[in-house]
Amino acid sequence: MANTAPSLLILGTRGIPAAHGGFETFAEKLALFLVERGWQVGVYCQDEVPAVTRRFHSESWRGIELIRTQVSSSGPRATIDFDWHCVRHAARRPALSLVLGYNGAIFLPYLRLAGRKIMTNMDGIEWRRPKWSWPVRSWFWMNEWIAAWSSHRLVADHPIIADHLATRRPRSATVMIPYGGMPIRMAPAKPLAKFGLESGRYLISIARIEPDNSILTLVEAFSSRPRGMPLVVLGNFSDENAYHRQVKAAAGPEVIMPGAIYDAETVRALRFHARGYLHGHTVGGTNPSLVEALWAGNPVIAHDNPYNRWTAGEAGLFFADEASCSNAIGRLLADDELAARLKQAALVRARSSFEWQAVLEHYEREALALLGLEPEAAVAPAEVAGGRRG
Repeated sequence: MANTAPSLLILGTRGIPAAHGGFETFAEKLALFLVERGWQVGVYCQDEVPAVTRRFHSESWRGIELIRTQVSSSGPRATIDFDWHCVRHAARRPALSLVLGYNGAIFLPYLRLAGRKIMTNMDGIEWRRPKWSWPVRSWFWMNEWIAAWSSHRLVADHPIIADHLATRRPRSATVMIPYGGMPIRMAPAKPLAKFGLESGRYLISIARIEPDNSILTLVEAFSSRPRGMPLVVLGNFSDENAYHRQVKAAAGPEVIMPGAIYDAETVRALRFHARGYLHGHTVGGTNPSLVEALWAGNPVIAHDNPYNRWTAGEAGLFFADEASCSNAIGRLLADDELAARLKQAALVRARSSFEWQAVLEHYEREALALLGLEPEAAVAPAEVAGGRRG
């Protein structure tokens, strides 16, 4: 390390402590890791208020600077306002900017012209998601290009994403670093009681209730015949959403829909004690929920696409439609030997490619390189270090 502590600002999340999703969890873990390594770290946190009284103020949390940023708008407009004010503020700070996602990349040229180094995690290929209207997809497509050319370093979280980014920039501009996870070695079964569940006697799905996550296919496949145990579908449902109404209408009597659950201990217990995890994502990179399922030792039934096949590896059974999904569910429920083999494969896959320590060390090495500093010696698993992540 240099005598002066290296400095990093994290943009693009709603903030920490994590309460919203994968990027927030990653931002929290990376910030804590770097602070322990002697870095100065600031994380921009979005505060939606009726009227802006103090655009920025800082708080300290576990050695991290939380840069609280007030915006008086709401919804998508609030996110755009937040991104703009964060970029303007970061442009005045002598730090490397780590941007998570490219939805607000239209502002990154301002940051680059201010002479700041930029590393951007490019997330998934958002403009390909069918849920978005064409104007929204065009916005994402444009921002992807802007991020690709405004950033000094691009991070892909999956080999397929790295291949895609190679159509935007020379491949040498991109590094592949996976999402990480923590092992769940044990969890109390007590939280299961409120849902009427028994350990090892249910399947689970944890995802946004959206068409490109195949929730309707999963529910229809499971409900196509009696299973002898329930399927728990975690996620927010709204009666105003036509797709949500379809999913509810398709659900048989063995499907349980408790809504979204934000209590970490309850979610951990539900993962740990499940017979298997259903993953219908069709678009994106290495999905955090799938990584967490592997760390919980969950056999996986996943939509058959390159993203999921690479991530789940030997821990997965894969489906292309309702019939093949129903067949995979039947196999997993009927075959204890298969379930045990997939469980072991899940843990092997998680340990080989998705260790947080290796992931965070890799980010630090990339950040130090951008700042022109020498990285400390750290050895990542061969797959991560070689440009492959799980």
